[in-house]
Amino acid sequence: MTEAGPEGLASRLLDAGALTPDWLAAYRAVPRELFVPDVVWTGVGAGTGRAEAVVRGEDPEAWLRAVYSDGSLTTQWDDGAHTGTLRGKVPTCSNTQPSVVFSMLRALDIPPDVPPEFAALEVGTGTGWNAALLSERLGSSHVVTVEFDGDNAAAARLRLDAAGYQPATVVADGSEGWPARAPYDRVLVTAGVREIPGEIVRQTRAGGIIVCPYGTPYGAEAVVRLTVHEDGSASGPFVMDSAFMRLRQQRENWPHTREYLGGDWPADGRRSETGLSPEEVADWLPRFVLGLQLSGTAPFREPDDDGSYVLWLRDDKVTSWATVDYVPDKDTFLVYQGGPRALWGEVEAAYTWWNGQGRPGLERFGLTLTPDGVPRAWLDSPEQPVPAVGQGLS
Repeated sequence: MTEAGPEGLASRLLDAGALTPDWLAAYRAVPRELFVPDVVWTGVGAGTGRAEAVVRGEDPEAWLRAVYSDGSLTTQWDDGAHTGTLRGKVPTCSNTQPSVVFSMLRALDIPPDVPPEFAALEVGTGTGWNAALLSERLGSSHVVTVEFDGDNAAAARLRLDAAGYQPATVVADGSEGWPARAPYDRVLVTAGVREIPGEIVRQTRAGGIIVCPYGTPYGAEAVVRLTVHEDGSASGPFVMDSAFMRLRQQRENWPHTREYLGGDWPADGRRSETGLSPEEVADWLPRFVLGLQLSGTAPFREPDDDGSYVLWLRDDKVTSWATVDYVPDKDTFLVYQGGPRALWGEVEAAYTWWNGQGRPGLERFGLTLTPDGVPRAWLDSPEQPVPAVGQGLS
């Protein structure tokens, strides 16, 4: 094979530590190309524009290079409403980046000898590649895969059949799990969630493992590996950063800023200045840590051509907002805050805590779900909870 082929990708994944020896046989038995549609888009940027699709029938070599790159391949836009080779507005299905696929499979910690009653649930069939890999490793009879989109599920079923795998393929709301085959020993969620569905936890046996991309409204996401306990709680560390498409039942649609203001900006906003640059809290890690502390707060930028921008903060109760004017090379920045919550003040408090802890990385954070499903983030151990700002995780 050439470097663009499966062995070249395998070498890169092995060198990176994403693909481990126990998954190598499954990787080789289940070529990614069997689970990639003939039309794909490299990357997931939104916005219609020039034709960026890679079409197998027009350029098979380019298509094969895309398949055996370590990149995510968008396979659907706008829940299937968009057609053609231009990009749509919102990517809604993909064949996941291989290094992410095998890192999450590794996190499942599949035992070398699978007991006869062992069962695995996948939430989000997508193109079917994960379901095939699990079926190869465990045997099809041990695997259930649930997909909400009927067209995606039907296409995945055809690919699975052609490759020789017959996992239970269900068209349903994956946030409800699939109780008919519960309890599960392993659950793999391949869509981002803001709330880890309680049904999935309840359908996982004590000692079972859930691997799931978890993101707060503040906009950064990471994969958490939870072990379910006898009392119905679950706890475990974050193991890698991620950027999955959101589970359809948990998509967010934030109101326009005018619904917060009650007039023209800055309306009744309280004016102040800050020495904390919006750039200090813009990268993935600080956004992730801030999101663990803040309650229902989401940021977005309004950029200008000169490199300046307005950072907006809004709460999910439509009660409070804040703006921070970022100007390059400035030391202080103008702030307006409106509503009962001082959202920028909360960001400053959350950042101050993280900075005071020595700016710990992702690998030191974890998450616990109480028996009634309340999330509690922690640093180093569940006995050291991350302080909540406002009302904490929501």
